Amino acid sequence: MRPSDRSFARRIDLTSLQLFVAVCELGSIGKTAEREFIAASAVSKRLSDLEATLETPLLYRHTRGVDLTPAGESLLHHARSVLFSLEKMQAELSEYADGVRGHVRIHASISAIVQFLPEDLGQFVKDHPQVKVDLEEHLSTEVIRAVQEGTADLGICNTGVPGPGHDLQTLPYREDQLVLIVPRGHALARKKAVPFEATLDCDHVGLHSNSSIYLAMRDAAAAAGRTIRLRIHVTGLDAMCRMIHNGLGVGVMPRRAFELMHGVGDLESVRLTDAWARRSIELVARDFSTLPVTARLLVDHLTARADAPEPATAA
Repeated sequence: MRPSDRSFARRIDLTSLQLFVAVCELGSIGKTAEREFIAASAVSKRLSDLEATLETPLLYRHTRGVDLTPAGESLLHHARSVLFSLEKMQAELSEYADGVRGHVRIHASISAIVQFLPEDLGQFVKDHPQVKVDLEEHLSTEVIRAVQEGTADLGICNTGVPGPGHDLQTLPYREDQLVLIVPRGHALARKKAVPFEATLDCDHVGLHSNSSIYLAMRDAAAAAGRTIRLRIHVTGLDAMCRMIHNGLGVGVMPRRAFELMHGVGDLESVRLTDAWARRSIELVARDFSTLPVTARLLVDHLTARADAPEPATAA
């Protein structure tokens, strides 16, 4: 019977997997036996049974301890993933015993998190206090990948980023407008609107090189036969504002995000006239109809908020 048989999952013992990972981490069957309060012979027997089940050696045994075979290295990767998933499952299920009535995992871009999600998720949590919402910030490309791989139930990002296509479902959420951020008194600060090409003689403070904003800027510069004079990459919008305020260049960020951080530096915003500067932020899922009930409640809440006016920003 080959390990690929359908009974494979039933023949894998979780305790043996845990002991295998421990042996790999400690490099010794004896040390593992001591830590786990089990006889070394029992640990060795479980590892031998695991090798018999998989029909391949997993460890090179020698007087100094053990080393992994190529098959052992592969199993270690998968065993850690399985055990981590089980721990996560236990943690989530224990929350239901404490009164939680649902759990939604969201990955979102920095633009969505800074501009819209605090108010929108805040209202959802007030309306559904027994639903736990886990939110992680990622680049748009990483958000899409997380939804594809099932790491996130729901993604919120700009789906028009350059790169491989996807077969995910999307729903409209919000729109944002990219603007140029310049120090007060800069030559471009006197303009009401400029094309991005007009900024290419300036030094730039850019976001992460794989961010959707920077990828759009890079492609726009290439289309004009130019390159961006990049002075520095930063990972946050507040850091971008501080760098620009201190004379390291100009930058591009969403208008509302800048308005929310208006106190960070003596800066001005100038609207970009390029079509790509008007962006759609969308909800992303593998299949909205098969999401858990609580996730569908959140989707309904966010799509309803999409038609609401933007929350007021401080003057």
